[in-house]
Amino acid sequence: MTDINLFMRHEKNVLAPNILGYVSFMQSSGLKDSSVKRKIVSLRVFYDYLLSEKIIEVSPFVNLKFRFREERRLPKTLSVNEVKRLLGCFENDDSKTPFESRQFTRVSALIDLLVSTGIRVAEAAAIKFEDVITHEHAVLIHGKGRKQRIIYISSPVTWQRLMLQMKSQRAFSHTAYLFTNRQDKPLTSHSVEKIYKKYAKRARVNPSSTPHYLRHTFATNLLANGADLRSVQEILGHSGVATTQIYTEVSSRRKRQVLNKYNYRNKL
Repeated sequence: MTDINLFMRHEKNVLAPNILGYVSFMQSSGLKDSSVKRKIVSLRVFYDYLLSEKIIEVSPFVNLKFRFREERRLPKTLSVNEVKRLLGCFENDDSKTPFESRQFTRVSALIDLLVSTGIRVAEAAAIKFEDVITHEHAVLIHGKGRKQRIIYISSPVTWQRLMLQMKSQRAFSHTAYLFTNRQDKPLTSHSVEKIYKKYAKRARVNPSSTPHYLRHTFATNLLANGADLRSVQEILGHSGVATTQIYTEVSSRRKRQVLNKYNYRNKL
């Protein structure tokens, strides 16, 4: 009721209010767009109630539309050293049982695939045996909106781990999926996140990070190393280049930090 009470204090004629004036007042008061949007929703519900009770004949929100500038948050990434530490968890297999060894093979292939390709967690979980194109060292990815794209596995280590997982999975699984859980069911995004959290903690990686950080890190470093925007867009499976463009801001910021710190000209 706080949103309604604040509105009533501001608006003299509640039955015939100036909604646009109130929205303008909220925005000029320094409220975040998310707070203004929430208050608008509360007021819509309030006036829908008045309309249903026949206290008013027409809602003041009829034909009203509101536009807000969407805040573009920079993608969160891991440092290269953090990624190295994460991959370092899979350099040696210390498994004591065949089951633990299969788990190690599965997790090392999964995490390395996310690091090496930048695919979405859901896309990794959906990979089937038939999607792996062995002679091309590539994987067919089923992306958002039923869009497909082929991702080339450029890292020999990643490819080797993927092949080991295929061999292990075919020997013990009865499904068509490349990555499954203990019940031989396809992994979910939630289960992949749990796996990531376990090894991120072991590798002393940012504790607030998620597997999606690996996608952001992948894209940012492609651009930082000279890849063109259009190619990165296609690799990530973005529908438009505008979505990919935000990674250039992160890349530029890092280049600026490096130059400020290491450029010899600064000390001449």
